[in-house]
Amino acid sequence: MGGLSDNARGALLMMGAMAAFTVNDAFMKALSDDLPLFQAVLLRGAATTLFLFALAGGTGALRRRLPATDLRLIGLRTLGEIGAAWFFLTALFHMPIANVTAILQALPLTVTLAGALFLREPVGWRRLTAIALGFLGVLLIVRPGPEGFNPYAVHALASVACVTLRDLATRRISREVPSLTVALAASAGVTLFGAAGCLTGAWAPVTPAAALQLSGAIGFVILGYILSVMVMRAGDIGFVAPFRYTSLIWALVLGLAVFGHWPDPLTLLGAAVVAGTGLFTLYRERRLRRRETAAARVP
Repeated sequence: MGGLSDNARGALLMMGAMAAFTVNDAFMKALSDDLPLFQAVLLRGAATTLFLFALAGGTGALRRRLPATDLRLIGLRTLGEIGAAWFFLTALFHMPIANVTAILQALPLTVTLAGALFLREPVGWRRLTAIALGFLGVLLIVRPGPEGFNPYAVHALASVACVTLRDLATRRISREVPSLTVALAASAGVTLFGAAGCLTGAWAPVTPAAALQLSGAIGFVILGYILSVMVMRAGDIGFVAPFRYTSLIWALVLGLAVFGHWPDPLTLLGAAVVAGTGLFTLYRERRLRRRETAAARVP
């Protein structure tokens, strides 16, 4: 990537991270045939936490003392991560991967709306209109009613709410807090949650096939974490962020190639509406940030 601009490098890294996380999702969904959810969460989480612990220790991220405010925010963010993991994986185990991923594309909309409601961040009529249209797109995917409705779609929506809480808490954490410290806390929290769940559920033997799938999930989720950290150091986040939507393309391809699932036309339409309004929201936020930066430079 030596000859690429910072923005191009950041875009490639973001697309790589989304591909890695989506492939991890596919491995976890495949595991649902062999392992209980809590067991899969515990085994994947333990390996991921050990890796992040070693990486954070090697980079000095563990040697920093954090203010009490940041510790509370990291705790709140970790709770959001735990809820998101539980609800997302429950939905993933029972729904096509593309449908779950499409619902999660509403995140830029929910984070923007929650920022306006709880953090009093200014939101103009254009973004409010985009948010309203985006939620209509979510309804096309979820389709509440007797026909075409999967009750596990509610879990996917709950996952969106938990990730929104997580991202709002992340916005308030001091920039001095290393990203690896935050990621390690989240991974450890999810792992402990998986361990607690295993105390009340069955433990299944890990077959060779399940071991391969679990290894794939661990490898790709670690790769996703590494690329995500690299993204924060490359390019303008306002330019790079829209490339998160490439996860939907990966989910469509993997859903068809691995599981034989392809969304129906209404779901595809809803996904297009959600992605389009989300991209518009990110575009507006980038423009407003540029205006604020330009205004601040004027003497």
